[in-house]
Amino acid sequence: MAVLQMQRISITGLKKDRKQVLELIQRRGVIEIADSIEEDSVFQKRDASAAKSVLEKNTVAAREALEILESYAEEKKGLLDMLNGREELATEDYNAFSPKHDEVLRIAKRIVMLAKEIAENNAEILRLGTQIEMLSPWIPLDIPMNFKGTKYTSSFIGVLPQSWTLESIYEKLAEQTPLNVDIISTSEEQTCVFILCARDNADSVSEVLRSMGFSHPNTIYEKAPKEQLEALETLIEQSNSEIKTAKDEIISYQKDRNDIRFLHDYDSMRAEKYEVISRLLQSKKVFVLTGYIPEIESQSLSKDLNQRFDIAVEFENPSEEDDVPVILHNNGFSSPLEGIIESYSLPGKTDIDPTTAMSFFYYFLFGLMLSDAGYGAIITGACAFGLIKFKGKLEYSMKQTLKMYLFGGISTIFWGVMFGSYFGNIVDAVSGTFFGNTLTIPPLWFFPVNQPMRMLAFSMLIGIIHLITGLFLKFYMSIKQKEYAVAFFDVLFWIIIVLSSIVVAVSTDMVKDLLGLTFEIPAIISSVAGYLAIASAIGIILTNGRDSKNPVLRVFKGLYALYGITSYLSDILSYSRLLALGLATGIIATVINQMASMVGGGFGIIGIVLFIVIEIFGHSLNLAINALGTYVHTNRLQYVEFFGKFFEGGGRMFKPFMGHTKYYKFEEKTNNG
Repeated sequence: MAVLQMQRISITGLKKDRKQVLELIQRRGVIEIADSIEEDSVFQKRDASAAKSVLEKNTVAAREALEILESYAEEKKGLLDMLNGREELATEDYNAFSPKHDEVLRIAKRIVMLAKEIAENNAEILRLGTQIEMLSPWIPLDIPMNFKGTKYTSSFIGVLPQSWTLESIYEKLAEQTPLNVDIISTSEEQTCVFILCARDNADSVSEVLRSMGFSHPNTIYEKAPKEQLEALETLIEQSNSEIKTAKDEIISYQKDRNDIRFLHDYDSMRAEKYEVISRLLQSKKVFVLTGYIPEIESQSLSKDLNQRFDIAVEFENPSEEDDVPVILHNNGFSSPLEGIIESYSLPGKTDIDPTTAMSFFYYFLFGLMLSDAGYGAIITGACAFGLIKFKGKLEYSMKQTLKMYLFGGISTIFWGVMFGSYFGNIVDAVSGTFFGNTLTIPPLWFFPVNQPMRMLAFSMLIGIIHLITGLFLKFYMSIKQKEYAVAFFDVLFWIIIVLSSIVVAVSTDMVKDLLGLTFEIPAIISSVAGYLAIASAIGIILTNGRDSKNPVLRVFKGLYALYGITSYLSDILSYSRLLALGLATGIIATVINQMASMVGGGFGIIGIVLFIVIEIFGHSLNLAINALGTYVHTNRLQYVEFFGKFFEGGGRMFKPFMGHTKYYKFEEKTNNG
């Protein structure tokens, strides 16, 4: 249960070594850059945004090229490949990439350009296809669609709305003789016509056609429709050929996939480096870098830097006013839950790291809510397999997640055995359905389904212990900070009143009957608890308003503070969710077993197959839903009930200057081995 001690670091080096120094610091990833020194006439910051912008564009090109490669030449991956972390490479591999950088970048940009050509050709095919669709009704026309007539004739090529017959068209144009009408094609929506008339009658024919709803085609071609169709089909063939050529070229670059991945990480690291360069103070020959570093890393980094460069490295302890970042440091049992703490809030300056204290309750409550040995075995086995099979390859975050669920799974097995739950009552279901003799594995403690009030009492007991632990942590923190009034008046009085009130409550027949309690509390203990509750209540009333000079107002503030006892009752009742989720898991599992038994018995091989299918599907769904619910509610009990008693948070996460790479991580050999 610790927060790593941080130090302020100041590095002063020669400008000619700046690139190598920053790359080493970036690969080590142990310094958070801080702008703690002001510019002056000698040391100033340099704008490196242009170089950073170029590198960011390169990274985007590499990312787009990889996405394009994946769409045209998908890389085959196994189901468990997601557990494989980034490939670890040595510093030499990073340095060796520089000579081939420009060529790989050219390939990446070429892939992007080819994809653009494919998109343009696909758009062209769609456009040409639309033209063909518009042209298809005119195929029987054997003259160009832009034909206007001859010296003595005028032509009208266009569309009439709806379906027209030749007779109906001639009837409308009866007075406009001489003329010739040809119906090119007809449908319910339109009629395509070619009309030829004497040039002297063109205006009157046009007027009649306009009244009929006549319109010219949207697109006019200089060729006959059939010839134009052949030309459009030729263009589509050319576009398809260009698409195929581009696709083949893209696929040919799949051998360069890893180089493009390297380019992505290489230039993303360089872009981050130029971001830092913009924050450095520099003169003509010297640069200065300041920031924060964990104390345990300081000597190792200093030794590395001094061995390789002419450089000055200085350390000092931060002051109380400094906004120091926070790094949690815990043992293997508790560290998997550091992410849970970070999701809530990191410890502030006056807080302790709550990870260790929380971890015991977290795993305990997780297993108690899921409480099925079968489900716990699946979770434990799957996590253990991932940790062993992919040892050394897992990303840190994935490794911690698997460890968290591993410990949660072990706790689930324990509580499943205590409550006699093995995929619900699957032993009963299998033995009764297929062997005609029901066999039950008895619990080491009791069946919660049969004794729900006993489970409720146990859940509330766990809640009381959880809450009181939070109050004792607050008491410890107050004593450590020499806030003795807070420790005794605002914490100790509440511990006494909560515990003594519980003793008084469980001494009553009503509570004992409600919770099914069988033990008797001696009258003397109950009486002492009552007096302690009264004394602590008086203490709360008299001391919680101590900041007020008005004695009446002080008492009213104390009375209002005493009303907070209801929140403790609410918090304790919140732990009834332990009962609810534990029962839900077991009852749903039992229902699944009953459904499987109904179809499994009496149907021979088919019944056995159906039994297995229902069991696998049902329990998989039950495990997924209740494991998610268990995770959410376990977090809630920590965040609301537990942390609310002592933890303020507000700490700032340590964000070191490092390579935020996607595909590779670069190993920097240190003097620590």
